[in-house]
Amino acid sequence: MDIKQSLDKLFSLHNFGIKLGLDNIRAFLEHISNPEKSLKTFHIAGSNGKGSTSAFIASILFEAGYKVGLYTSPHFVRFNERIIINGKYIEDEFVAGFINRHNDYIDKHGLTFFEVTTAMAFEYFKENKVDFAVIETGLGGRLDATNVLNPLACIITSISLEHTNILGDKISQIAFEKGEIIKPHCKVFIGKLSDDAEAVIEKKCNEVKAKLFRLEDYLIEKNDIVELYTEEIELQDWEIPLKGKYQRYNAALAVLTVTKTLDIDKPSVVYDGIKNVIQNTLIQGRYEYIRKQPFILLDSAHNPDGLKVFLNEFRNEKNKYSKTLLLFSALKDKDIDSMIKQLDNIFDEYYLTEINYERAEKLDDLKKRFDKFNIKTETITDKGKFISNFLIGDKNNCLVVTGSMFLLGEIKSILEEF
Repeated sequence: MDIKQSLDKLFSLHNFGIKLGLDNIRAFLEHISNPEKSLKTFHIAGSNGKGSTSAFIASILFEAGYKVGLYTSPHFVRFNERIIINGKYIEDEFVAGFINRHNDYIDKHGLTFFEVTTAMAFEYFKENKVDFAVIETGLGGRLDATNVLNPLACIITSISLEHTNILGDKISQIAFEKGEIIKPHCKVFIGKLSDDAEAVIEKKCNEVKAKLFRLEDYLIEKNDIVELYTEEIELQDWEIPLKGKYQRYNAALAVLTVTKTLDIDKPSVVYDGIKNVIQNTLIQGRYEYIRKQPFILLDSAHNPDGLKVFLNEFRNEKNKYSKTLLLFSALKDKDIDSMIKQLDNIFDEYYLTEINYERAEKLDDLKKRFDKFNIKTETITDKGKFISNFLIGDKNNCLVVTGSMFLLGEIKSILEEF
């Protein structure tokens, strides 16, 4: 199979859906000689911020002179975005070769898309002899396919209600699921968590004798100023290319993790790691202006907490545009109603569409949800035509695209044609 056939085969595995559990991935990893056992890893979970925090960790390690693997999900346009070493995507040849070598095993054992992709990342990092691998969980933590690692450090960025049909409908339940990535005697770093969530994580750390570091113990905050002080480094007057105060928390958590886990204490390394995170990791979709005049702003907010922090930032600049438009869609397992409540009275015009993904909320159902809150919307079935019409409109209008990273990927693909 060539790369197109290999990717078609890989994407067809979505038909198996999500299979929570570790038996399949463990058996497959043993079949390919357990590449994960040779990796020194940072394992990151969280409801929001895990992708950005992963990128900051990888960028700082890169600036320190290390060869760093970064595994994140989902991708926006190309599958290769998920697996990166030092700012370069995995090669098509490796992807195709991996699928060809293990095609029979994949079919025989009914592996899922995420199980195969995770194993591929581990083997790629092993073959390329990375110094460290930064691994982001997919869904939850306890039964996530990445939870086969014995990491140097575990990081939990945030915890909020998400995937309640799978992870539970209480913060404490979700904290338990994410906290199960914590392994005996590792170092554990947590962002700003609620008391309920922190109590669950602290209990887990005590049970397995893991050392817990709380970001808030090292922060000094004054209005929009965020400073980090540890024994190793002081982080102040720092330049960050990702917009939003919440990204400063993500960067600070990454700095705390790296400095407390490894012997990295040079301010220039840390500052450059933060400043160069986009070029070092190719991170996308975080308050990203992909077009200007007219403006198209993409943000990967996909749950109520993520949307809240995005809107807090966007309110500060929305008045500089002639008109603000929203293009929104979401996955059906998200708390969509809570997201809709936040969107009311923010934008001048609201447009709804459907994501081409099996877990997507149907367009008719999405419209009914907005109607319930008396928000006037228009439905969009031809995203390309919608984008084309927007681009020839008022040059001072701003289109915000949010609700799902899968939607952002579709819009990015469309914009490549313009």
